[in-house]
Amino acid sequence: MGRKVLITGASSGIGAELSRLFVEWGDTVIACARSFDKLDATAERLDSERFVPFSLDVTDITAVEKTVAEIEDLHGPIDLALLNAGTYSPTPAESFGASAVHTMMDVNVVGISNMLSVLMPEMMERGRGQLALMSSVAAYRGLPMAAGYSASKAAVIAMGESLKAELDGHGVKLQVICPGFVKTPLTEQNTFPMPYLMDVDDAARRIMKGLESSRFQIAFPRRFVFQLKLLQMMPDALYFPLIKKAIGL
Repeated sequence: MGRKVLITGASSGIGAELSRLFVEWGDTVIACARSFDKLDATAERLDSERFVPFSLDVTDITAVEKTVAEIEDLHGPIDLALLNAGTYSPTPAESFGASAVHTMMDVNVVGISNMLSVLMPEMMERGRGQLALMSSVAAYRGLPMAAGYSASKAAVIAMGESLKAELDGHGVKLQVICPGFVKTPLTEQNTFPMPYLMDVDDAARRIMKGLESSRFQIAFPRRFVFQLKLLQMMPDALYFPLIKKAIGL
């Protein structure tokens, strides 16, 4: 309690719910998103001085540098940064488009790297801090209809794995969050069955619990994670016939 928590993508979905929970815990939430109107509406609902909205496009490195500097000037060092801003569009082979993939890479990967490039040096210099990167169980194996999304979220895990050992040596805790299907505006566009679909409140509470643990990956729900991990270990000769059958090819 009493921490300064920065959350990107805080205007809706998991980011908005996490903001609410952290405020209830007594932390000060620096809520960042491109949609300031939605953040302002959340601020009115919470009616708490511990919810502080900032307009920020994480794909704009100049804006990231300026905004983080302003936040720390006004509120002091950030204790926990939850880099949650992300986007999703289906990318089936029949209508595959580079622009959709570029957008997902820009927000899901470049956006996180922009935030890290500003936040990590100061945390390392202080010898403390916590970083949480939002990935997905879709990163465990390339999934049909999700070429761009799976690729972007796999990149986030690889980025986290590459940085963790070095950050451990500087006293900075880094974790990667891998949720399954969660009821959010992003998943509303899916037209296929979503196994183990969970409410956003449930997902946010699992993330909160995971952030207090020593786990590198905060992955849930357990049964879905187990199934996808099995697919991850499965030889290609078995995986591709199985996945084609699953999607009716």
